[in-house]
Amino acid sequence: MKSYIWGPLAPLGFALALLVFVVDQAHKWWMLNIYDIGARGRVAFTPFLDLLLVWNKGISYGLFNNNGQGILVGVMLFVCAILWIWLCRAHRPVTVAALGLVIGGALGNALDRLTRGAVADFFQLHWGNWAWYVFNLADVAIVAGVALLLYESFRERNGAAGLGNA
Repeated sequence: MKSYIWGPLAPLGFALALLVFVVDQAHKWWMLNIYDIGARGRVAFTPFLDLLLVWNKGISYGLFNNNGQGILVGVMLFVCAILWIWLCRAHRPVTVAALGLVIGGALGNALDRLTRGAVADFFQLHWGNWAWYVFNLADVAIVAGVALLLYESFRERNGAAGLGNA
């Protein structure tokens, strides 16, 4: 019988989730308290990347921007629990790493919602008149994790994931 709360590769997933969570929270603390991005306003970092502070009360891309932070945190924790069960049952390091990245990023943003009432975002990509939404390191980890899961699913579909399966 497989364990739903700990699996053979769970230490890898846990370590990545913890690393993402700690780095994200340390970066947010530094941006808010040391660099003081709130007082600086928009800072042109490169010709295509600006640093600025945006408080996101919604979900991805600012959707569902409301004051229901408790509901969003509850949903995020439920999703993280489901992802953790998936991680504990996974046998491929890439899948476990991807899920660890997503879980760490989601928990980093959930802590922001609990402690600050919104997620602190700092990075904005732009080129000419085009601008992408403002994001943070937790968002980068979530997107990287989802990209790895997509990569893994394409490998599986094409039969390339046969090696290393248990």
